[in-house]
Amino acid sequence: MSTDTVRTDVIDRQREQRGWYFYDWACSVYSTSVLTVFLGPYLTAVAKSAADADGFVHPLGIPVRAGSFFAYCVSASVIVSILVMPLVGAAADRTGRKKPLLAACAYVGATATTGLFFLSGDRYLLGGLLLIVANSSVAVSMVVYNSYLPQIAPPEDRDRVSSRGWAFGYAAGSSMLIVNLVLFTGHDAFGVSESTAVRICLASAGLWWGAFTLVPLKGLRDRRTASAAPAVHGWRQLASTVRDMRGKPLTLAFLLAYLIYNDGIQTVISQASVYGSEELGLSQSTLITAVLMVQVLAVAGALGMGRLARTYGAKRTILGSLVAWTVTLGAGYFLPAGAPVWFFVLASGIGLVLGGSQALSRSLFSHLVPPGKEAEYFSAYEMSDRGMSWLGPLLFGITYQLTGSYRDAIISLVAFFVIGFALLARVPVRQAILAAGNPVPERI
Repeated sequence: MSTDTVRTDVIDRQREQRGWYFYDWACSVYSTSVLTVFLGPYLTAVAKSAADADGFVHPLGIPVRAGSFFAYCVSASVIVSILVMPLVGAAADRTGRKKPLLAACAYVGATATTGLFFLSGDRYLLGGLLLIVANSSVAVSMVVYNSYLPQIAPPEDRDRVSSRGWAFGYAAGSSMLIVNLVLFTGHDAFGVSESTAVRICLASAGLWWGAFTLVPLKGLRDRRTASAAPAVHGWRQLASTVRDMRGKPLTLAFLLAYLIYNDGIQTVISQASVYGSEELGLSQSTLITAVLMVQVLAVAGALGMGRLARTYGAKRTILGSLVAWTVTLGAGYFLPAGAPVWFFVLASGIGLVLGGSQALSRSLFSHLVPPGKEAEYFSAYEMSDRGMSWLGPLLFGITYQLTGSYRDAIISLVAFFVIGFALLARVPVRQAILAAGNPVPERI
């Protein structure tokens, strides 16, 4: 291969990587502004306004404590994701047409998020429906997005590329949160009510998501495959993927560990603002500032843990982050109410490990994927990432429903990190990479 050809390939790969980073930039604002900051407390307040004298709402005739409604909707969105992910993963691998699938998922989710502007009064069912659509859309879109990683980055470069993608996402979240904070704290100066300011913040995340999705759609390219079987075989493909994974038990062992500890991570992300507002009595502006701090530190954490992985290996670095998660979450149980300083300390701990633990998990899994089965395997990965992350919110909601205490609900999540650590520690990563048919990087 000539020098010019090699140089052209490198330039093309770097262009795709830049486009790839920008989907994290586009959709992470939803995760930050909507799921983490505004929607939990706001939807909970809307549900409480619609509750009966005993504090219960009755979606589909089922009695649900208003304070648990948001957590249950998050769990429901995950179940919807499970049903759709196999279809999308199969279609991506069989046709190679990933960009149209990415666009469809992104714009359905962005539209639903923008529609949250109309969430007001006692319309808790509208809020729950839009949350389910948006949250399942972002989860399914990540199947396609993540499946690009093995195609745009060589094995030795994936930790860096994956970490940089997460860093882009957290940088976007920080940027939007600054705008949100200005609008929310100064809503009177802008001539809008507090609830209207929240609804504008929610809708702006959808507009941001839709606008910046245009960048990866332009920068990434489809790689056509010889097969063009219809996507109706998605569940059959999932069954085939599971059978194939049974022949690669070490890859399956990593997914099981990831399923457990990531369930804890996702639940902390989605329920932290509810814990802060309902249990600790913190104001919305305090929560926004804390999450903004998380976003800023998560950029440094993702890049810093990427560097640590080059020295100590991705597996050891992830295990260290799980220890930090356990300590931080345990400390959260004892936070005094009405003390924002300690909540900021807790947010700092979360921020430093959040981005890195997720980014390195993604890049580590990319080494365990057999060549040519990227979207198929990343569909299973995404089901572990977001698609199976319903146990944590469900446990959180049930614990609160039974005890009426968000402290009991938050401490129950420690189990996910302890069990995940124990399972991941048992996975021989080098052997797993070889079994998948991939070259082993010098440091893993």
